[in-house]
Amino acid sequence: MFERLTPPTGPLTLERQQIQIRNLPLRLRGLRIVQLSDFHFDGIGLSETLLAQAIALANAQSPDLICLTGDYVTADPSPIHRLAPSLANLRSTYGTYAVLGNHDLAHRGSRQTITKALTQAEIRVLWNEVAYPFGQGPGGLEDFALIGLADVYSRSFRPAITLAEVQEHIPRLVLSHNPDTAETLQRWRVDLQLSGHSHGGQICLPNGIPVLGLLASLIDASPSPVQRSMAEMRSFTHVIRHWEWAAGLHRVGSNWLYVNRGLGTYPPGRLFCPPEISLLTLTGETP
Repeated sequence: MFERLTPPTGPLTLERQQIQIRNLPLRLRGLRIVQLSDFHFDGIGLSETLLAQAIALANAQSPDLICLTGDYVTADPSPIHRLAPSLANLRSTYGTYAVLGNHDLAHRGSRQTITKALTQAEIRVLWNEVAYPFGQGPGGLEDFALIGLADVYSRSFRPAITLAEVQEHIPRLVLSHNPDTAETLQRWRVDLQLSGHSHGGQICLPNGIPVLGLLASLIDASPSPVQRSMAEMRSFTHVIRHWEWAAGLHRVGSNWLYVNRGLGTYPPGRLFCPPEISLLTLTGETP
């Protein structure tokens, strides 16, 4: 069923980035992180063939850590019971960690259903939690934190409380489904934020500019009467507010933000916006 209903999305791509991290411990320099996002495994958005290709490509990178940044399903949470066993095949040195997206909270009980299924697949789901997957450094102290935040659309998005658990001198990686949260997170040290949600705009111009983002900017630049007349269309563009962060690597204040285009899609599919796996290599800052 999943194969027949899935529209073509374009070729799967591997996007590579090197990120400089302040005070990155010597033992973690060269750390390889693979990110996957926005599966929308619902019989329409992602085929089992593409999912298998993505898992194989992720494992082929010999990652140290795998991060999943939400939207495993679209509405009905039941497909997670088919998706999670496949995600259990992901392999890395320090395991797979995940956060939930807005679609994972669409129905009553969705959060619990999806969290349980991922946990049974040995994927740790972080909901306003701090983890230290790389263990202790010299001196027996944790020296790199992984922080997973609740989705910004939930009532549980509390970055101040969660980030306060980590001492300021400790480098940290933050998983937050919606890239708009980077605006709020500027107040704290976030060495690297990984997000998804935008699907990269899904339908883009050949130069990669998201059509919805371009439409939003044109409406915002229009006279007030035009903006009022197009209010309904403008609300449609509010998948994210910051379309300039729809994909790729961005500097937001003193923090780094990387936005993955995701694997899944909505009809009518993707155009000039192929599904993505990210390989992010952490390096120390150049003296």
